[in-house]
Amino acid sequence: MSEPRARPPDESADWFVTTHWSVVRTVGDTATTVAQEALEKLCLTYWYPLYAYVRRKGHDEHESQDLTQEFFARLLARNDFAALHPSRGRFRAFLLAAINHFLAKEWRKAGTLKRGGGQAPVSLDTTLAEQRYGAQAAIEPTPERLFDRRWAETILERAATQLRDEFTGEGRETLFRELNVFLSAPASAGDYASVATRLQMTESAVAKTVERLRRRYRDLVRREIAQTVSTPAELEEEMRYLLKVLA
Repeated sequence: MSEPRARPPDESADWFVTTHWSVVRTVGDTATTVAQEALEKLCLTYWYPLYAYVRRKGHDEHESQDLTQEFFARLLARNDFAALHPSRGRFRAFLLAAINHFLAKEWRKAGTLKRGGGQAPVSLDTTLAEQRYGAQAAIEPTPERLFDRRWAETILERAATQLRDEFTGEGRETLFRELNVFLSAPASAGDYASVATRLQMTESAVAKTVERLRRRYRDLVRREIAQTVSTPAELEEEMRYLLKVLA
């Protein structure tokens, strides 16, 4: 994905009033239903990068599933929102630090890892996760790099899904299906011509539609990242870092 243009600070600032991470971080030492739900949504969204990280740290498939579930069970049951101080920064960094602490200090105390009556706090598609991990594990040199890349890819996947849903809701599924290949890759010679023929559009119209598609995609990526940070400055820093990770 190409480097996005910076947005005016006032435009981005409005996004941070009720983002999931900002809600969790601003409740102080009082656990609230809203904050709990916000944290659950974040965990549900980004559990796979965490699972991949645990696997890459040397745990087998089943142990990694248990560890990931137990980590979320403790995180969500603790209600220790006072610990989520602004100095903890981005949700990505907080989650990585928290899982490292859990793996180093706490997981051996968990016994069978069935605290809470064996209830899974977050629904995880572990079969699909293991398939993805098997195909991706060798790409990155360290668990940390694997975690960050999976995190960045999750953001792109969610933004693309939202964009597809928008087009589907407007009855333009076919248009999205033809053009989504151009979201993050430049068009080769003749690509627009063949698409224009199939869609009964001019090449110029296809090019303009792709430009709008990419612009909306970048906006959705920014909004997705905004859910995991608390300030416009953090958003810009996180954008730059994740683009570097994906390069």
